[in-house]
Amino acid sequence: MTLPSPMTAPAPALTGAGLGRSFGAHHAVVHADIALHPGRITGLVGPNGAGKTTLLLMLAGLLAPDRGVITMGGGGMPAVVDPQTMRGHIGWMPDVFGTWESLTPREILVAFARLNGVDRAAADQRARELLAHVHLAEFTDHPASGLSRGQKQRLGLARALVNHPRILLLDEPASGMDPRSRIELRTQLRAVADAGAAVLVSSHILGELEEMVDDVVMMTGGHTRVPAPTTAARWRVRLVDQPADQAVVVELADDAAAAAYLAHHLGQGAPIAEFTRLHSGLERAYLDLDADRT
Repeated sequence: MTLPSPMTAPAPALTGAGLGRSFGAHHAVVHADIALHPGRITGLVGPNGAGKTTLLLMLAGLLAPDRGVITMGGGGMPAVVDPQTMRGHIGWMPDVFGTWESLTPREILVAFARLNGVDRAAADQRARELLAHVHLAEFTDHPASGLSRGQKQRLGLARALVNHPRILLLDEPASGMDPRSRIELRTQLRAVADAGAAVLVSSHILGELEEMVDDVVMMTGGHTRVPAPTTAARWRVRLVDQPADQAVVVELADDAAAAAYLAHHLGQGAPIAEFTRLHSGLERAYLDLDADRT
């Protein structure tokens, strides 16, 4: 994961500079800087209480910052736009998607499409298209009250995509999803980014997050920072018939070094039964935050 080169990267679709937000004496976001680029997925990582959701709400145009500036660029947009204009270009998926339980998924999506200025026929077509996309077509005209937590999350993703957003913001989107839905979510978000949108995902599922993101912003104590790039990793090595508690741990500079290490020892006849990466780069960056458990 690397930051896009300033020489080749397109202008950010959305930028937050020096953002802060307090609630009385509680400083939820002290100083946050973030830039989201078209075609890229950015991961927002940090412990509970770090200020991630508050930052997302500000970026979504749903919460006014006390200080700092949010700008939107590209697509003919002026650098600074009002929150209502911002919301027309942003897809927002909160960590819990509250549904109108008496309505059907189709009716819910049609309502949101209509709120975005889409005529009724086109809104109905868009709703059916999205329900098929998130594998909820069989529930199209059934009350949303019958959906499971994971199915409601998928409906929340569909709702966030109703307006063909240029910027997609997601807060713990995989929460409550089954493994297949999580895999499909990664594919869907990559497709959205490949189509030119800027995507920001906040998640505690670091292993899955690392598989989908291009960039990472860490957040703790209301402050953001970009982690230093790292390629080194720790590997667990266990020989055949060796007890698990006697396995050794080695740190290798990069994947090429790991491959060379394994090839060398296998060439020497070492009966290696296990060779496993212990922590991903993202996990290590998170642990380096030295954040409290929450």
